Amino acid sequence: MRQLSVKSSSLIILLTLYFSSVLNIAFWIYIYTHVDITSFGIGLFACTLPFFIFAPMFIILNILTVPFLGKPIISFLMIASAVASYMMYSYGVYIDSDMIRNVFETNTREAFDLITPLSLLWTFFFGIVPSILLFLVKIEYEPLKSELKRRLFMAALSFVMIAIIAALSYKEYASFGRNNLQVRKLITPTNYIYGIWKYFKLESLAKREFKRLDPGAKHVRYGKSAFTVIIMVVGEAARAQNFALNGYEKDTNPTLAKEDIVYFNNVASCGTSTAISVPCMFSNMDRKSFDVTDAKFTENILDLMKQLGYEVFWKENDGGCKGVCDRVDSEDVTKTQSGSKYCDSESCYDEVLLEDLEEYLGNIKQDTFIVLHAMGSHGPTYYKRYPDEFRAFSPTCDTAQIQDCTQMEIVNTYDNTIIYTDYIISQAINILKKFPSYESGLLYTSDHGESLGEKNIYLHGLPYAIAPAEQTNVPMILWMSENMKKYDSIDYDCMKDDAKTKSYSHDNLFHSILGLLEIKTKVYDKELDMFESCRIKF
Repeated sequence: MRQLSVKSSSLIILLTLYFSSVLNIAFWIYIYTHVDITSFGIGLFACTLPFFIFAPMFIILNILTVPFLGKPIISFLMIASAVASYMMYSYGVYIDSDMIRNVFETNTREAFDLITPLSLLWTFFFGIVPSILLFLVKIEYEPLKSELKRRLFMAALSFVMIAIIAALSYKEYASFGRNNLQVRKLITPTNYIYGIWKYFKLESLAKREFKRLDPGAKHVRYGKSAFTVIIMVVGEAARAQNFALNGYEKDTNPTLAKEDIVYFNNVASCGTSTAISVPCMFSNMDRKSFDVTDAKFTENILDLMKQLGYEVFWKENDGGCKGVCDRVDSEDVTKTQSGSKYCDSESCYDEVLLEDLEEYLGNIKQDTFIVLHAMGSHGPTYYKRYPDEFRAFSPTCDTAQIQDCTQMEIVNTYDNTIIYTDYIISQAINILKKFPSYESGLLYTSDHGESLGEKNIYLHGLPYAIAPAEQTNVPMILWMSENMKKYDSIDYDCMKDDAKTKSYSHDNLFHSILGLLEIKTKVYDKELDMFESCRIKF
């Protein structure tokens, strides 16, 4: 059987057309929905944009299409671009270095949750099949000198095309670029290539001296004898809009509504992904100045607690603490509690975090800070996050391929995860109540929110500048024992009033926790302590 052959020049054009169009479907959908042709200039911009995308892609493929190495490199890019295009098209995500960080720091379970029949078919037909076809064809190259001359000529023509387009429509391109800064993160393969390069560049530059926060910090007790015990529950992908405590029309907080708690109505997350938000929540850096690489080489609030004699314990059920708990005692329940009734071979329900908690609290000998990192509302497999008895709303979306479900089914399933989270928080509060002698409290907040199909956006991880409120507005809940209110001089009614009217963010957590833990340090900022305005002055 005669092998199909194709000239290198023809193949480069075909590959460029394929990359520019099919593998960039999310980009073209964005252009279609965001470009409103209201003038000749904008019309010219719209007409020239395909050529503006084609030309640099053509130059890149002119460089890559070479004997021996060309086929494997281009095949890899086609498969990777197919995966990227599926994620962008199906979930509305943008690909940058933060998204690449999420990819590298995810665990096997989270990765498998994203593998669906549609994702496999998409990758097979748009990535693997074209790669197989590429390997089956014979590429006919001209003699080296002729090949080089032709490619240089075609590359020069491409540069000329870019220059002409820029000269004709510079104003429109500049305006569109300023108003749509994130659109470049939809162009494959440059988006993930640049994202990977930037991620590893940041990691390679991170080899530096570890920074202490404050060696001179002091624990200044208020003269009481009771232990301070605080439980912080870190949620996953819980958005404030779906909490009944926040005014949501569905009863997603049936147990917490009966507790004497403070619900904070307006709280902004530090990021839109766990890899950014969790380290930021425990860092002394605010959202605008936070750098995840810097955080790896800087102590966080847990280090400061441990330094001052607190017992610090991190209990993990969400795939990792992202470096926050590296220097304190921790337990990953998915590895240690495999025989628990709350766990299967894939994951654990969040109730596993409460196992042995009462016994642990009964045996403490010093001030203690406990972090329970919950699975919460981790998607897209929301239906796996709660036991059957918490299936309060139906019909539900019992698949990872949430795009195939109706909006109502997705929201119902997600709301069931919130009901389960409500139960977990309430149970933790009730366990603390069994130790009335302690100065105890519980603080809950989620790392980020979640999109459930609004404007065809799913999950989370959008760049913060363009992320919708669903991904950045998070719930925050506070419960205090009578001893904590007394010894920390907290006017609880004042806290409830402030929580309704004031705006807070994850920036407040570091300083507010320091205040509760009676830690005096140069890194404390009274202005960011959300309890300060409600402390009773004597």
